[in-house]
Amino acid sequence: MRTLRNVHERIVQAPAETVGALVDRLSASDDPLFPTPVWPAMVLDRPLAVGADGGHGRIRYRVTAYEPGRSVRFDMTEGGLGTGYHRLDVEPLGPDRCRISHVLDITTSAARFAFFRLTIEPVHDTMIEEIFDNAERAATGSLPHPPARRPRRALLVNRLLWLRPAESPVPADARLLHEAFERPDFTDAWRMPLAPGMPRDPRAWRHVLPFTERGAEGRELMLGEDASHLDFRASVLVDDDSVTLATAVRLHNTRGRLYFAVVRRVHPCMARRALRRAHRRAAFAARPAGERNTRTAA
Repeated sequence: MRTLRNVHERIVQAPAETVGALVDRLSASDDPLFPTPVWPAMVLDRPLAVGADGGHGRIRYRVTAYEPGRSVRFDMTEGGLGTGYHRLDVEPLGPDRCRISHVLDITTSAARFAFFRLTIEPVHDTMIEEIFDNAERAATGSLPHPPARRPRRALLVNRLLWLRPAESPVPADARLLHEAFERPDFTDAWRMPLAPGMPRDPRAWRHVLPFTERGAEGRELMLGEDASHLDFRASVLVDDDSVTLATAVRLHNTRGRLYFAVVRRVHPCMARRALRRAHRRAAFAARPAGERNTRTAA
């Protein structure tokens, strides 16, 4: 077995009470610290308190100690990297200055230790530094230095583990798509969840596919092209917690049927790839949580 200890800390030019109030909002709908939507959000089964279960991504833990405004400790549970904990602490250094620190302390196997060093550590380090960035943004209203750098290994892991679209029925609310063709020859739909901070305006997803805009209504945007052999429509429908890319095709003649017999074999892959790429791009373009959720208890 190996002991893995990882420590980060930063001095913040703000009262400990102000930064501590931000820590108290971890996992809340307006969490100002966790660096979503680029990284997975912290999700707990109840408000932050001893006994709350949850995690972020594939990492699972339980709140085992909590001093409001000062400290919270999470012990690893099933699916973790090993036995141990991670904790976030705020220490006053004066009336308008404090230290925020994060400690990860785990006992794990040699194989998991190596796995952490190779793949997880760059992501972990980046997330913690972005949490500290958000603490400064929310507590002081600005970031007095460049934001945390995202190393290539962290971005590679992010890309590989990014969510993948799930097949779904064509949404009943996709009215523009349903009205486009009376009897489409083909339809499909792919759905992805929306993380906090991601756009709910369908026009923000305009570039998911390189086709002409055909109309917009409410939370639906429709794209499409017409040709002599087939007509194609794509609907981007955004609701409170998901975005759905649905498509419909109308074939005109034998040429269209022959063409689409080949295209429909690769279409699902292309649609999934386009939606996943647009989804990740929208996440990276979102404002940091420390700017979006600026309510403080200073």
